Amino acid sequence: MLKLYNTLTRKKEIFKPIKKNKIGFYQCGPTVYWTQHIGNMRAMTLVDFIIRALKYLDYDVKFVRNYTDVGHLTSDADAGEDKMEKAAKRESLSPSQIAEKYIRIFENDVKDLNTQEPNIKAKATEHIPDIIAMIQILMNKNFAYKTDLALYFDVSKAKDYTKLSRQNLEKQKYGLGSGEIGDPQKKHPSDFALWFFKTGQYKNALQAWKSPWGIGFPGWHIECSAISNKHLGKTFDIHMGGIEHIPIHHTNEIAQSESAHGIKFVNYWLHNEHLLVNNKKMAKSEGASYSLSEIKEKGFGPLALRYLFLQAHYRSKQNFTWKAMQSAQNGFQKLKSQISNLKFTVQNSKLINKKLINKDFKNQFIKKISDDFNFPQALVIVQKILKSDLPNKNKLATILDFDQVLGLKLTTEEKKQIPENVLSLVKQREQARKNKQWRQADEIREKIEKLGYKIEDTKDGVKINL
Repeated sequence: MLKLYNTLTRKKEIFKPIKKNKIGFYQCGPTVYWTQHIGNMRAMTLVDFIIRALKYLDYDVKFVRNYTDVGHLTSDADAGEDKMEKAAKRESLSPSQIAEKYIRIFENDVKDLNTQEPNIKAKATEHIPDIIAMIQILMNKNFAYKTDLALYFDVSKAKDYTKLSRQNLEKQKYGLGSGEIGDPQKKHPSDFALWFFKTGQYKNALQAWKSPWGIGFPGWHIECSAISNKHLGKTFDIHMGGIEHIPIHHTNEIAQSESAHGIKFVNYWLHNEHLLVNNKKMAKSEGASYSLSEIKEKGFGPLALRYLFLQAHYRSKQNFTWKAMQSAQNGFQKLKSQISNLKFTVQNSKLINKKLINKDFKNQFIKKISDDFNFPQALVIVQKILKSDLPNKNKLATILDFDQVLGLKLTTEEKKQIPENVLSLVKQREQARKNKQWRQADEIREKIEKLGYKIEDTKDGVKINL
């Protein structure tokens, strides 16, 4: 019996899909104007754990994720510059080139983390007709109005507008305001833009399309409603995103979707908490933001980071430190070593099959992942198996069965990443040896060993080992 914590009701509920054993699942994807930091990577990995768990529990999942490549302003509401255009000016590229560049980096990163691809990856710019069609419905039903600068959704006409955020509408104004647009024709500060016209602040917009109301570009919130409607229908099962989306983005998605179609938008809302850095918010401006490439440059494997993400519940904050990362890598390597030993003792790999999976441990595992996806506790069961009296072939078969959810590639050797500073020291030592500066070479060797690496001089060159 699968139970999910539904943000809409603020309680765990027994999951009941719209169609038997089928799930429509939508995740708010990245705005592709920059390299995504590991906080965003955690969100993608958490969704991957959940999608894998749902499939493990025999659900047929249709997974849709969007790419925001237009309309997301530097404020999450209706103020500031379009992030894509800002990036385009920063790098002297077109917005489409920016999108292509950062989508490629993003997809390489999530692949390194062994996340499964969505069934549909939807760019906002490829859904402009769908966006316009939904706006037209809202205009026809009098839920939206036009000013000289934009089309706005009238929140006063939405039924129970703050039912997801549970905020007082007066407080909801914070961060939503008419701000930099300064539109005197806007009826309420909380009204949000569906379509910006190519005029005023946006008269030189690099991305714009024809619409029945004038040339312009969509607001941020409407894209997710239009994309999910096209690919999952007017009502679908699960919508997931970060907690930062609750008060504005997801609140607005519900308002415009339910106003347009007159029925419930999403049955279960899941929200993941943030990844902190040294107990502070991850932010580029504060120098507390790391990309996956920076993690790899320090010598840590992407799957070790995945292993770290497994250790905190998706609804809990997780604190990233380099010490925690090292601990995760050590723990992951130990687990891989234990699995390797099991493989070594199981002579006939053909014996590793479903008949060997231990039912008691499997039931414990299912119980944990079915309780609002408690992956940290599910991971504990793996350690219980390793310490149990089960025959090795049963241990191996059971753990590898669980790895369908964990996604740790436990039988695959992960390429070790040697940090740049270690490689630099090795080069310095080689040069010292060539210059017959033996004392200096020994001192450099000691520095390398203090960093946790050992070097071995062979006839084929220097080997670096953990």
